[in-house]
Amino acid sequence: MSKKQSLSNHTVEDLHALVRGKRDELQGLRFSVAGSKNRNVKQARTLRKDIARALTQLSTRK
Repeated sequence: MSKKQSLSNHTVEDLHALVRGKRDELQGLRFSVAGSKNRNVKQARTLRKDIARALTQLSTRK
């Protein structure tokens, strides 16, 4: 989700899958940054924001 997308038309399963994928990507980024320089320093921040957006959409549906 490099650009802000509408998450309202996604299903609950899609949102859960999105959160899992973004969390895995963030974890991989954290481990790769520990040993080397990161080219995109804002990538971790955008991943955390994408996760928060998806979790917010999930909580509003409950």
